[in-house]
Amino acid sequence: MLGIVLITLGSVLSPRNPTSEKAAPFECGFEAFEDARGKFDVRFYLVAILFIIFDLEIAFFIPWAVALDKLGVFGLVAMTIFVAELIVGFFIAWKRGALEWE
Repeated sequence: MLGIVLITLGSVLSPRNPTSEKAAPFECGFEAFEDARGKFDVRFYLVAILFIIFDLEIAFFIPWAVALDKLGVFGLVAMTIFVAELIVGFFIAWKRGALEWE
């Protein structure tokens, strides 16, 4: 309820004086040279997904490193298998050309 009230108050009380400069598309300080709704190459998404996967793997290393004393050899073997799977996946993506931009 509070969210609805705040959004309504903001839309009613906010100033509305759009100028041509405010309505113009902005891209890094210079005029846009293409349509902002242009299609991205699929490889961009593949690289982004690969980045997310390898970035999230770091989130698994921190708790593993903290609890390694309690986990013992089982924890070391489990993390070795996990890292091996990630490395195999990385090389498969590399071989299929997911990291090449031409």
